[in-house]
Amino acid sequence: MSATPTPGKTLVSPTDHVLIMIDFQSQMAFATKSIDAVLLRNNAALIASAAAGFKVPTILTTVAEKSFSGPMFDEITEAFPGQPLLDRTSMNTWEDAGVIDHLNTLGKTRVVFAGLWTSVCIVSPALSAIDQGFEVYVIADACGDVTDEAHDRAMDRMVQAGARPMTSLQYLLELQRDWARTETYDMTTGIAKKLGGAYGLGIIYAKSMFNAHEG
Repeated sequence: MSATPTPGKTLVSPTDHVLIMIDFQSQMAFATKSIDAVLLRNNAALIASAAAGFKVPTILTTVAEKSFSGPMFDEITEAFPGQPLLDRTSMNTWEDAGVIDHLNTLGKTRVVFAGLWTSVCIVSPALSAIDQGFEVYVIADACGDVTDEAHDRAMDRMVQAGARPMTSLQYLLELQRDWARTETYDMTTGIAKKLGGAYGLGIIYAKSMFNAHEG
């Protein structure tokens, strides 16, 4: 056996998956307690900005937007100006024919999920997708639930079924993966500076003080 300088097959790239962002809406956020609302909005903005910047096929879906749950976070819709939101009645996105029809047109077998709540609106489509042979990833810190227990048990259940957990910043950096990819370098570091927390502050400091450059 010998090593080769090639990425592992389970790493995500901009062209190999669909991102589905589910029910990032006011009514769902009000009861979310497993993650701070400011951090949740930041992480949602981070993955939306990353997906839009890397041109990842992205589905934005809401539940009862006009009658109960309210609008999707501005941080998400602003990253995808003009993109329609697919509104549902079903708690399980995978049971909505409109969403699935759109997913099928994209032709991807790898799906990345994020949204509210983890134990309902993420578990249901994740388990349904796995059951139908799709490869599933869940961005854990861009999901939330009514309690820590609810979120953690939902993540456990999905991982036990074969889903792969990841984080928001991990998602951004995995899409970039190589700082020699200069065409997306400024975009990636720009997103990180704005939404990447302490890592973003480090980039700002290094560039300001030393004109440093990753890679």
